[in-house]
Amino acid sequence: MKKNVLEFIRRGLIACGFGPLVLVILYLILNHRGVIETLTVNQVCIGILSLSALAFIVGGMNVIYQIERLPLMTAILIHGSVLYISYLCTYLLNDWLEIGLTPILVFSVIFIVGYLAIWAIIYCVIKRNTEKLNRILKEKRNSEENAACN
Repeated sequence: MKKNVLEFIRRGLIACGFGPLVLVILYLILNHRGVIETLTVNQVCIGILSLSALAFIVGGMNVIYQIERLPLMTAILIHGSVLYISYLCTYLLNDWLEIGLTPILVFSVIFIVGYLAIWAIIYCVIKRNTEKLNRILKEKRNSEENAACN
């Protein structure tokens, strides 16, 4: 358990440095689109702190897949739930999402669809790589059997 907590902290600290970088890119895009022209010191500070915290959580949460006694579906559910809550809180805290049923439902649907799409891509890539590896192993086994027969 201690190993997983330390790994969470290590990964989180590595990732949290990217939070302000993402924020800068986001603010530049919003400025370029004319959505924002000026920011208060408070908005910048909250943005930096919240995105650093979000990046820390997102970076560290991947440790959950290293906990061997945790079933994969449980790990995915915990991972997705923590990410959902973290992103939702960050968006609300920075006023990037209005507080209301409709905006939160739209955010939720987009998050769930995006999360499922990413997992579908991961599943397909892993399945393809596993099939390729199994084919290579089968070919190697067949060639070894043929060599032993000759």
